[in-house]
Amino acid sequence: MASTASIAALSSFSSLSLCRSLPLKPRVLRNSTSVPLFGSSKLFSLFHPVRAGNDKDIDTSFFDNFDPNADVPFDPPTPPEGYVPPPSFDELPPETEEEISTAYEEIYGPAYSGVSVLGNDVYVMDAHLKKSSGGFLGRRKKEKPNDGFEERVVQVRRVTKVVKGGKKLSFRAIVVVGDKNGQVGIGVGKAKEVVDAIAKSATNARRNIVTVPMTKYSTFPHRSDGDYGAAKVMLRPASPGTGVIAGGAVRIVLEMAGVANALGKQLRSKNALNNARATVVAIQKMRQFRDVARERGIPMEELWK
Repeated sequence: MASTASIAALSSFSSLSLCRSLPLKPRVLRNSTSVPLFGSSKLFSLFHPVRAGNDKDIDTSFFDNFDPNADVPFDPPTPPEGYVPPPSFDELPPETEEEISTAYEEIYGPAYSGVSVLGNDVYVMDAHLKKSSGGFLGRRKKEKPNDGFEERVVQVRRVTKVVKGGKKLSFRAIVVVGDKNGQVGIGVGKAKEVVDAIAKSATNARRNIVTVPMTKYSTFPHRSDGDYGAAKVMLRPASPGTGVIAGGAVRIVLEMAGVANALGKQLRSKNALNNARATVVAIQKMRQFRDVARERGIPMEELWK
């Protein structure tokens, strides 16, 4: 133990003597503090400035007659006659939303209105409708598009999908949309909730809009038949005052299209989706008299000769 303590004392003494024996040259900076190093009489500066390679290349003649401790008087220029200082930011009147939007448009250009070049609302064609939060962990509300189309639910069924862990339940909805002025569409959507399924099918129906040819009596120009799968639908024009005589999905499609006088009948399958699509197929086969006359290159009066 005594030998170990003596060795440690000798090592500390040797390191101290080594520091004393090192030739240290003090580097003193102006306005800097100098302290003695290791108890010796030599001074060591606390700051070690990094000097340039060649001090003669730097022109310091500007600072020869400059006293940094001298007081320099502040003499601003005199304002011109009639100068009114601008009001402070707090004294200005509050800006309206129109003024703020106008200022933003001047800087960043006109804002996007949400209407495309074709004039359709882009949010209507979006599969994900605009959602507004109903609070933390609350149900999100979906905004219903205001595009002039009415919605009618044809059928809502619960369907299952067999997966590895069992059966996965969901709902399938069939929705018909129309403006009752010659525009109608059919859509199908599936979701875990009935409301979400109806919203998805309504969006899908807006993507499949077709135009229904009608006469001035709100009926078909001629008879037509349509097939879709195992379903077959027969459509016939009717005289004014007859009304829509049809059943099932055919009646809903004709009413949403704005047909006031027509006859319709389901001939084979009773499937609601296939009958609705067969009705659309039959509608797409119809043509107006003026279109036929234009294709033949004859006046419309000669079609009945």
